[in-house]
Amino acid sequence: MDATPAIELVGIDKRFGPVHANKNIHLSVAKGSIHGIIGENGAGKSTLMSILYGFYHADSGQILVDGKEIRITDSQTAIRAGIGMVHQHFMLVENFSVLENVMLGVEGGALLKGGETAVRKALQQIEREYGLDVDPDAIIEELPVGKQQRVEILKALYRGAEVLILDEPTGVLTPAEADHLFKMLAQLKAQGKTVILITHKLREIMAITDTVSVMRRGEMVATRKTAETTMPELAELMVGRRVLLRVEKSESKPGPVVLAVENLTVKDGRGVTMVDNVSFEVRAGEIVGIAGVAGNGQSELLEAIAGIRKPSSGRILLNGEPVEHVDPAQLRKKGLAHVPEDRHHMGLVLAFEEKENSILGYQDDPKYLKGPFLDIDAIRKDAVEKIEKYDIRPADPRLKTANFSGGNQQKIVLAREIERDPACLLVGQPTRGVDIGAIEFIHKRLVALRDQGKAILLVSVELDEIRSLSDRILVMFAGTIVGEPDAHADEQEIGLMMAGIGREAAE
Repeated sequence: MDATPAIELVGIDKRFGPVHANKNIHLSVAKGSIHGIIGENGAGKSTLMSILYGFYHADSGQILVDGKEIRITDSQTAIRAGIGMVHQHFMLVENFSVLENVMLGVEGGALLKGGETAVRKALQQIEREYGLDVDPDAIIEELPVGKQQRVEILKALYRGAEVLILDEPTGVLTPAEADHLFKMLAQLKAQGKTVILITHKLREIMAITDTVSVMRRGEMVATRKTAETTMPELAELMVGRRVLLRVEKSESKPGPVVLAVENLTVKDGRGVTMVDNVSFEVRAGEIVGIAGVAGNGQSELLEAIAGIRKPSSGRILLNGEPVEHVDPAQLRKKGLAHVPEDRHHMGLVLAFEEKENSILGYQDDPKYLKGPFLDIDAIRKDAVEKIEKYDIRPADPRLKTANFSGGNQQKIVLAREIERDPACLLVGQPTRGVDIGAIEFIHKRLVALRDQGKAILLVSVELDEIRSLSDRILVMFAGTIVGEPDAHADEQEIGLMMAGIGREAAE
């Protein structure tokens, strides 16, 4: 076996102004292995992989591919060196076919016909070798996310990738799709490919990797053979302290109905029905979780309840009062808080400072005003208190929100909404892109809110999160509630419902 590492990073250092993102990083990735990289948000994992893929240039240090030093100036250089990357948010043209997406950028000259034939033949070969079964003529937007991800892998393999970097690859997959992905990765490894897996899910690390490296605050703090470590040890290495890996909560004590949804139907901008005649209740002192694969109506449901999207029919009641045609500002005054699924587009203004985002939507509260003007000192003091209470890093209320990591941006939104002491909290994907230490913190805050008698409606694609936090679980598929499994139901039962199997049994 060739002992030369597939990838070796030596003394990689990178600063963004005052932020020291990578500090003298050393990393060695063995050929034909699956190597996991884990760490908290802001630990420097994505920066390191972006340097390897040519998005950023290191201030100092060396990159060696197959033992030879190489200067990677851009992603094209990385691809030529045999490095491919599958991003968390897919880089696909949605109205193009699979074949067209794979060809994009490597069309083979002005006359596409010859190139198309060659690509089709090459794809058939790659699919046979690695079990990546995708129809080359299928349109991307008509494919489920699991198959879209396969297209990204196909693209990288077609371009000759020997090393494949996957960034949070299971964030949008059902449990069955994730299992299929792991089988494909095992097949890639068996064929001699090298896989680098960035994830915050320790269960995935333990299930699929050979070796795992842990980053903390820009430094590489440990590398372990996966078979010789444990989830608690890795969690402690990531965070620098012991971490509780399960949600500790007592039995719920449901009170009166706070939120009632009756026969709600919601259409999207194209007139397509996304929520179809849905009814349920959320009581004070309980967390109701909605499980489902992204794109099955959960987002539209949350937006309708939050007053952002107008329902086609049905009713929403808050504390017994109908709230149809009420704007979000009025709903906030009635005790409804909303942590949106997409923090960038709906939860934050990234160009604003942290202190400005910490009051967004509540800026007309008298506590933030001095006469007709905003009281900047009061706003700054309030932001500093939230930063301390929610461990938001860096602890700078004047920093532009775009300069915070995803997990800390999420904490800014959660702090803003939870600290309003709402009667009902709508929370979408509370820990999306969030590291294990912050996940533990967020889960504790949600359970504490429940124990204070608040009603919480939770939407998450993370099945573990739904199962561990929820007192009751509803499963959505194709815009309808297809079942209410027992809160202790196993992952497979809920996963089948999420895939639209078992609807008859649920009914």
